[in-house]
Amino acid sequence: MISAGRPPKPEWQRSLDDLWAQSAPVVDEPPVDLCLFLSVRRGGGHGRSTALTLTARPGMRGSRGTWIKGRAGWSQLAALPAEPRARAALDSLGRIGRSGNGAFLSDEWMPLAAVPPHALWLQLETVAAAGVPIVSGSGAHHPVRIPAEAATAAVAVDRRGSSLQVRGIATGLDDELVASPAWVVGDPAVAVAYVADRDGDDERITLVRLAEAVTGPVRGLLARSAALTIDDGGSETFVKEYLPRLQLDAPVVSPRGTVDLPPVPAPVLEIAVDHAADTTTISVRWDRSTTRGRRDAAHEAGVLAAVATVAQSLGIDVPQPYASGSTPARRLAPAEAAILLAEGVPALGAIDHVVVLTTGDDSAFHAVVDAPSVQLRTGDDDGSDWFDLHARVTVGEVEVDAATLYTALAAGDRVLFLGNGSYVRLNTPEFDRLRLVIDEARALVDRLESALRINRYNVGLWDELTEMGLLAANEAEWWLRVRGLTDDAAIVPVPPPSGLRATLRDYQRVGLDWLHFLRVHGLGGILADDMGLGKTVQTIAMMQAAVESDADAAPFLIVAPTSVVGNWARECAQFAPDLRVATVTATRTRRGTTIAEAVAGAHVVVTSYALLRLEQEQYAEVEWSGLVLDEAQQIKNPSSRGYRAARSLPAPFRLVITGTPMENNLLELWSLVSLVAPGLLGTREAFTALYRTPIEKNGDTARLDLLRRRIRPFLLRRTKELVASELPPKQEKVLEVTLHPTHRRLYDRRFHRERQRLLGLLDDADANRFAIFRSLTMLRQLALDPALVDEGEAPSAKLDALAELLVEAAAEGHRVLVLSQFTRFLRAARDRCAEEGIRSGYLDGTTTHRQDEIDRFRDGDDPAFFVSLKAGGVGLNLVEADYVVLLDPWWNPAVEAQAIDRAHRIGQTRPVIVYRLVAADTVEQKVIALRESKAELFSRVLDGGEAGDFTGGPRLTAADIRGLID
Repeated sequence: MISAGRPPKPEWQRSLDDLWAQSAPVVDEPPVDLCLFLSVRRGGGHGRSTALTLTARPGMRGSRGTWIKGRAGWSQLAALPAEPRARAALDSLGRIGRSGNGAFLSDEWMPLAAVPPHALWLQLETVAAAGVPIVSGSGAHHPVRIPAEAATAAVAVDRRGSSLQVRGIATGLDDELVASPAWVVGDPAVAVAYVADRDGDDERITLVRLAEAVTGPVRGLLARSAALTIDDGGSETFVKEYLPRLQLDAPVVSPRGTVDLPPVPAPVLEIAVDHAADTTTISVRWDRSTTRGRRDAAHEAGVLAAVATVAQSLGIDVPQPYASGSTPARRLAPAEAAILLAEGVPALGAIDHVVVLTTGDDSAFHAVVDAPSVQLRTGDDDGSDWFDLHARVTVGEVEVDAATLYTALAAGDRVLFLGNGSYVRLNTPEFDRLRLVIDEARALVDRLESALRINRYNVGLWDELTEMGLLAANEAEWWLRVRGLTDDAAIVPVPPPSGLRATLRDYQRVGLDWLHFLRVHGLGGILADDMGLGKTVQTIAMMQAAVESDADAAPFLIVAPTSVVGNWARECAQFAPDLRVATVTATRTRRGTTIAEAVAGAHVVVTSYALLRLEQEQYAEVEWSGLVLDEAQQIKNPSSRGYRAARSLPAPFRLVITGTPMENNLLELWSLVSLVAPGLLGTREAFTALYRTPIEKNGDTARLDLLRRRIRPFLLRRTKELVASELPPKQEKVLEVTLHPTHRRLYDRRFHRERQRLLGLLDDADANRFAIFRSLTMLRQLALDPALVDEGEAPSAKLDALAELLVEAAAEGHRVLVLSQFTRFLRAARDRCAEEGIRSGYLDGTTTHRQDEIDRFRDGDDPAFFVSLKAGGVGLNLVEADYVVLLDPWWNPAVEAQAIDRAHRIGQTRPVIVYRLVAADTVEQKVIALRESKAELFSRVLDGGEAGDFTGGPRLTAADIRGLID
């Protein structure tokens, strides 16, 4: 009975079964460790060459733990259960060898020469990095030694008896190793293999990498198994003909010092100078004829450095040579041509490996080496503020035309031609001094003529010219009279006037001497002492002394802010009761008299800036002994009517009084200096170019130092720390206030909206300056109280902190000056403190009976006085207060300092504590940080602070504003 077989499997089932069979696991073999054998053997390629060469093949660790060939042939690597990275590294070496120029039988020893030279060392490094040991191929399979440092192929020449021994070596190796048999690897050679004990079948191989691939005779010498011997008869020929050629290919050394080797041929730098008629050209090339075109980078760099040093010292430009060929001939300017021909040719020709080739008349120019003599003399005093300075310059026997010299120096010329090919260098110390004078004079008057023009107020420059020996001390009679301004010891002290009812402190006596000196010499000045040091009493003493010396002299005119006019009259009455003082407090329409009639018989006239503007012509019709401009920062804008009115008044002596001659930028300082020393700092445009831009934008410390020297004779400034040691200390504290949660939400919401708007405006900060400051002001008000900007109602943590501070201060007997820039918030602060039962006074710009409020605080016992920054900045003496509270910080430190010094001044007997209330995490914190940087310029220009980085100036820049809102 024949049984039926199983039905055949369908196609899909057979296919899946096959797939599972293919993926069935196999029995794992033990992992195999691989190595790379290196050995010196014969042949190894298809040609079966009998030449010995360095060969390589894979190996594996046998069952006894030794290295064996085993199954590790080049074609069998893929089948070995070895570490993949090691297997891949060896396989890559073999594949590159197969594709090289020395094919080998697949599983035999591969000549390393079969691997392209540029790839050989990289492949060996890859093998080693994969953890594959590289060992010798015979005997005990010693590890192949591979030094980390590359060697340099060289030729060794030594004398042995009467013969020369020449061989190729790798430098930097020990003598024993070099003495071993060597085989070069690659063509060009990239390595040298030194093999010890090869004959004993126990190879010890050292494989040395060459720093540069070697070809030609040097490779051949390296490959020789023995040194090349040159008998005594051939030594001379070798040294003369063959040794120089070897020196061009590789370093040649005498390891035993038995042969004196000639210097290595070096390329020469050839400088060609051609002078024909009025044209001089220069070209440069390397002459490598002695080096068969071979370059020596280190040698060439040394020659070029020596040339550059000489060229720089002479101020000439020698072009850089091309690597091959000559540079195009460059035409020289006359000055450079003269220096090159007269001074450069001999100096450059003296440099080793430099040859200067000249064509034409190389003696067309010669430098005059006599030191120039520069003497300045002044022209006649024509009664103006300017003197002519005439220069007489002689070089040897030649007198130089002054106008030509001025033009050359101003243009920055390096030489001045004297005729007949002679010239004088203008970069000498003598001409450098004159150049400085010309640069400054030209910048200030914006023109250059045959005579220099120097302003009579520029006593600092007069003094420097005299010290440099350029100006004889007896040349300017006027200078003899005023030089005391640069020498404090030369100002003769004057006794305080008998009619002065005040005891002057030592520094105030110095101030009186200085003011008296200025007045009697018809000069002007800026009295810029710190606020509270008695600028008023020093000025009154000066006027009293003047009246005592000439009672019939014309009166002094004092111009001050309206709020200070009465204070001047009271202080004159207090300290100099004999002075007849007239105050002008109304226009002619209200007073019914002319200015001349109103001031008749007065010694001192006091008026306001507002009235001076309105009746400028009437004031100009009166003869004045002097003009005193108090709190003159109010007319710091040179475009304002107040500034123009003050500058137009005729007066032989002018005095500016201010504690802050500069609040925002250097132009404010220029404005005030121009009132008292017109022309000293030049025109507004000249000052901007010479001083403001270099200092504010570029941080030019040299120009800042020059500005200090120029204004020093006319600006007297003493700080409290320096002169008023008896003044009680001032302590400043910052009290951070955390906003109420409701206030914080309102602030953050509006801040983020305003920040986006400001960032858009900053794209053109100058054009949008008004809108930017309006936004910043709004943010400052928002940090105080949202109600100030109609943003909603919220409790004010700052008012709470103020009330707490005032209650505590009042309980301890302190009296507090409370300051704010915003009058709405100031009134809110006053009302809040009234709720706490604290009595106070109040003063802002709208207060009608200003003096009554001041007197009530000074003579009474109210614990607090609320004053706006603007109203409290000038003319107040509030030493009764020993606490000062600033409700809102501002980035202009001068404004705050003015207000603080109402309390911290001469007459204060108690320590003063200043509190700044700052809303945390608001724009106020950024303002505090910014004001510190903005205070730097004031200190550096006026107080001689350190000249560190000062780019930007005190005016708010776009970067500053971004910092406030970031």
